[in-house]
Amino acid sequence: MRIRIDGSDLPGQRPGAEADALRRGNVHVGVQRKAEVVDQVPADAASATWSFEVSSREIDGALDVGGPWVHGRPGARFLYLSWGAVTPDGFAMFRRAKLMFTDVPTELLRAAHEGNGTLVGRVGLTDAAGEPVCARVHSPAIAWTVERVAD
Repeated sequence: MRIRIDGSDLPGQRPGAEADALRRGNVHVGVQRKAEVVDQVPADAASATWSFEVSSREIDGALDVGGPWVHGRPGARFLYLSWGAVTPDGFAMFRRAKLMFTDVPTELLRAAHEGNGTLVGRVGLTDAAGEPVCARVHSPAIAWTVERVAD
């Protein structure tokens, strides 16, 4: 199953001391693949997009997803968007956002599983306090759709 996460409203784009600190700290956000945070985007970028494939299968009438991008146990699977400072020593993570598969409408998850398009999550990456979004991200902070492939 193909997945794309489109991030907007990155916190480093805003004015103010918090955004200045993110920029000075060389803060980035990326998607977590196993224990590694990949495809890192600066916190002051105009937008961020991550695309990848996950496995999906039907188990007792329910869909389950897996693969190196997917975390959690069956029935509680999720993706991580991880925030951290990029330093000469690597990526120093300080915050993560969870995008839960249980929050994806069943008909959309099933359509993506059946190959009818890409599952797309559109998420704002700044919380109400102007900080990098973290914890479990719920609707309306994330909107899920399936984008069909044009013939």
